[in-house]
Amino acid sequence: MEYAVIMAGGLGTRLWPLSRQGFPKQLLPVCKGKSLLQLSFERLLSVVPAERIYVCTAEAHRKVVGENLPQLPAANILGEPQGRDTANAVGFPAAILHKRDPDAVFAVVTADHVIEPIETFQACVRQAFNVTKEHPKCLVTFGIVPTFGHTGLGYIQRGEPMSDDHGAYQVLAFKEKPDKPTADRYVESGRFYWNSGMFVWRADTVLEQLAAYLPQSYQGLTKIAEAWDTPQQQEVVSEIYPHLPKISIDYAVMEPAAQQKSVVVVEMPIDWIDVGSYPALAETLSIDEHDNAVDCDRLIAMDADGNIIVSRDPNHLVSVVGVSEMIIIHTPDVTMICPKNDAQRVKELVAKVREKYGDQYL
Repeated sequence: MEYAVIMAGGLGTRLWPLSRQGFPKQLLPVCKGKSLLQLSFERLLSVVPAERIYVCTAEAHRKVVGENLPQLPAANILGEPQGRDTANAVGFPAAILHKRDPDAVFAVVTADHVIEPIETFQACVRQAFNVTKEHPKCLVTFGIVPTFGHTGLGYIQRGEPMSDDHGAYQVLAFKEKPDKPTADRYVESGRFYWNSGMFVWRADTVLEQLAAYLPQSYQGLTKIAEAWDTPQQQEVVSEIYPHLPKISIDYAVMEPAAQQKSVVVVEMPIDWIDVGSYPALAETLSIDEHDNAVDCDRLIAMDADGNIIVSRDPNHLVSVVGVSEMIIIHTPDVTMICPKNDAQRVKELVAKVREKYGDQYL
């Protein structure tokens, strides 16, 4: 049977102070009052029903995720006691699904993307499910058709098309984030995609790959699955999960599997925003006549151009004069200001805040 898993375990420190430990970025209402997690869930509903959608998130966020997605069965929210990167965030639901349904096939999507058109995304996921039916030992990933030479994303190099699947290709290699000239060459070649970090595969197939390339995780996740739905469930998860090796699914499985010709890419021609920074978040906001990206109830701006201005206090007036290309974020307890070209340093700023104030503002 076909399922879907939404990975929703990140904190999104580059979107601090909007995102916090108790309210991570996937719960931010970024699009017409809906959270990124809600958008991800709704995109899946015409592909698989709600009862076959799972969310893998931090154990500390299980309650708030359930409140954000009231249609989702509580048993379908899998809580990680500690983040151990995507290899385990994928392997955890794979082990649980395989226990419940030995023939489970599931899509893996993330909770921090804005995707349009939705219909194209859904058609590509269905195509990937079809590929796994024909090639059950393959790992299927999605390649976003690039529109420019992006230096902040990894790339997938495609090979020959699968003989029986239109829009699906053998993967030759995964490429790290390139410099600008290399990124431009990738796009011009027409044989590279942006790496989406989304997948479709059989649960038993990805578990076999984990057994081969990351045996410590496979063994631990197998023990967790054995205890699942028993009175020992939480005790076993809490004991084993924090000690699993922390590594991404790309490094642990996808790259070595591609060398064995076990990875297939399905082309996904969509508009895709990975909301991992304030400039990316700005693409989801309203733009005023001075090119300011704004989500603010009360704002007065004079001679201000190209800023990102967000306030989470509806009664607070934000006023700016002669300011350009800045990020201005106001919450009831934190105001954060930085140049747009320093947006990636917000994560560094969070570390400084923690060093001085502990978790008070996190």
